[in-house]
Amino acid sequence: MTTVLSARGVSVSFGGVHAVVDVDLDVEPGQLVGLIGPNGAGKTTFVDAISGFVPHRGTVTLDGVDITGSSPHSRARRGLSRTWQAIELFDDLTVRENLTVAAQHPSTLATLKELFARPIPLSQGIDEALEAFALEELADATPTELTQGQRKLVGVARALAARPKCLCLDEPAAGLDAHESVAFGRHLREIVDRGTPTLLIDHDMGLVLGISDHVVVLEFGQVIADGTPGEVRSDPSVVAAYLGSAADELTAAD
Repeated sequence: MTTVLSARGVSVSFGGVHAVVDVDLDVEPGQLVGLIGPNGAGKTTFVDAISGFVPHRGTVTLDGVDITGSSPHSRARRGLSRTWQAIELFDDLTVRENLTVAAQHPSTLATLKELFARPIPLSQGIDEALEAFALEELADATPTELTQGQRKLVGVARALAARPKCLCLDEPAAGLDAHESVAFGRHLREIVDRGTPTLLIDHDMGLVLGISDHVVVLEFGQVIADGTPGEVRSDPSVVAAYLGSAADELTAAD
């Protein structure tokens, strides 16, 4: 079975600063991979690299196809979808319309046709994304009517609406309270089990270690540990990297 997302020797440098150093990471079919590490470890930079937003060394393949030299929009069209830490929704559109915009990857010809013919047929993926996060009743609301937690869910649903081959989530649980985080984790696990492999970055250790199949740990841009949540939780180098309260949260997450 072909690995969905494979990164080999991915490195990113900004001047003399080595933000990511020779990182290898795989996301297999049906798998949720957690990517964790202290602040400044290079997690977001790694996702920026594999999604094409920063220059990098190394190779990236998606579903067996080398996308290393592809532009961000080309990688997205091939099925690599991501979210951002900042929630950038279109506040003058409804939730459903926000998902519709994200679900479409029109060609130049289709864009020209849109100027003269409407409406554009809605993708089944939009309804599936709304259902996945129990957002059906909010489909006709605008983002300004939503709570911060609901806005975060819409941001993830928008990435899911395009029916990606692999979903990369950058701190999707930030701003969620404990109850919302538990519900989000349940929804995300269901999405993966239904067939959308996912790479998850988040500082909520209970969330990441509770739902991930495999966990990769970065520190100073390098992989210091990878394995099952249980293996990572007990790794001395990981505990040392999370000195302080974060280490307590790491060892307490069962």
